[in-house]
Amino acid sequence: MAKKWLTIGLAASMAATLAVGCGSEESTPGTGTDKKEAQELNLALTDEIPTMDISKATNTLSFTMFAQVNEGLVRTGKDGTPEAGVAEKWEVSPDGLTYTFHLRDDAKWSNGDTVTAKDFEYSFKRTLNPDTGAQYSFMVAWIKGGADYNAGKGSADQVAVKAKDDKTLEVTLDHPIPFFVEQMAFPTFFPQNQKFVEAQGDKYGSDANTALYNGPFKMTAWEHEQSAVIEKNDTYWNAKRVKLDKVNYQVVKDSNAAVNLYESGMIDRTGLVRDQVDNYKDSAEFAAVPELTTAYLQYNQRVKAFTSAKVRQALTWAVDGEAYADVIYHNGSVGATGYAPKGISNGQGGDFTKDVGDLINRKENLSKAKATLQEGLKEVGLTEFPKVKLLADDGDVGKKAAEFVKEQIRQNLGVDVEVENVPYKLRLEKSHGHDFDIVISLWGADYNDPMTFLDMFVTDGDFNDPKWSNTEYDELIKKAQLETDAKKRMNYLYDAEKLLMKEMPIGPLTFRGRAFIMKPYVKDFRILSYGPDYDLIDAYVEGK
Repeated sequence: MAKKWLTIGLAASMAATLAVGCGSEESTPGTGTDKKEAQELNLALTDEIPTMDISKATNTLSFTMFAQVNEGLVRTGKDGTPEAGVAEKWEVSPDGLTYTFHLRDDAKWSNGDTVTAKDFEYSFKRTLNPDTGAQYSFMVAWIKGGADYNAGKGSADQVAVKAKDDKTLEVTLDHPIPFFVEQMAFPTFFPQNQKFVEAQGDKYGSDANTALYNGPFKMTAWEHEQSAVIEKNDTYWNAKRVKLDKVNYQVVKDSNAAVNLYESGMIDRTGLVRDQVDNYKDSAEFAAVPELTTAYLQYNQRVKAFTSAKVRQALTWAVDGEAYADVIYHNGSVGATGYAPKGISNGQGGDFTKDVGDLINRKENLSKAKATLQEGLKEVGLTEFPKVKLLADDGDVGKKAAEFVKEQIRQNLGVDVEVENVPYKLRLEKSHGHDFDIVISLWGADYNDPMTFLDMFVTDGDFNDPKWSNTEYDELIKKAQLETDAKKRMNYLYDAEKLLMKEMPIGPLTFRGRAFIMKPYVKDFRILSYGPDYDLIDAYVEGK
């Protein structure tokens, strides 16, 4: 499903595959000049990269970095469709279950080793291995035998991914997945070199020199909490396509600090929020795009009050989604009407969110929020709202978001919550460890289908952080996963979305947009519609 944890801050937009800049595909660096310009970019990271372990990553910062330094069987092309990556071609069986990928001869790791089909088989099985503890294993578990192995009921040998030889990988699915080829561009499905991984042990993916790269770039430096550097990877099979020589990243958690760095020429691109948008919206360097991303509250079922759907509903209704979108972002974000965001495909050429309509209806429901809260508390035997903490990131946007939610709940429900701001990585750890009362979260699509959002909340799901359980919901998701008829499948997902918003184990806040400024000399900086935020394979500098 689509599982990508986002930082509440300035992570680059991902909601439209978009080439930003004036250069055409055929442009080359330094065209029309006698002197070749330095092919170097300076970009910001909104926080520390949590990990560079492909099996264990769950967040947008890691996934976006993987998209630059590694490559899967396919890549996401300029129009959002898959293009050849490590695999130069592939076939699909008539029943849609078996995929055969043929790897190119010249794919190499940054240490000179050849990338083989075994690297993919090892990677998929390492992610599925219950000892690895990979939260994204659920996605790989769609391979036949994968779910049993991941649950400790089967063996790795029973997982239907097989390197038939060094250049041929065969994958058989448990059920047809119409977007499976597109998923191969997602970092969880990237290869891993077994010899290298095992040699690194617990240090694998923790530093620049404890990870191995097979993509357009390689990480050459990583100063934790401060900076990272990637440089062109000369062993990449398509290195001639890569124009940039180097990209320098620095961690900048504060949005105003990032804008100041942009103005001083220290970084070449940054996101914008609030008054920053108005300050730059008339600039030629400004752009705004939508995102397939939802910001939402999660209500942990360990809190007795939150076992009542009425309490959860009241809290959700109490927060004005449109005001949240404007006050916190003011960048094209809009109030959420459900969980799956505006623009997510219904698989039939339409918009899933438009089909289901407004399932929160805050304007009508706000007037009954107080009464609903009291009814819910009474249902679970409480006479007053408990003392709870609201967890959020510690960047300036995260802090402002938490204070806004706190004040809305106080103003509209007459109850108080305590705010707890922590670093992004810690917020992820506490969320995944169910160590919170309420948490402000963001989820972005890993692929353009509502399943990427809705399967999160099945009972005991890897990303079901509130620990909510509903057998009817579980059954709807299971039916949708197994259904081969596209219309029937989508009907199950419509029903699942409606049930989720009736029970509200989560409270959607906003469908996030993205506004940013970028120097005019940056060309072909391509924003991706799902998965990693962007792809630098074609980017270059001209006219600086």
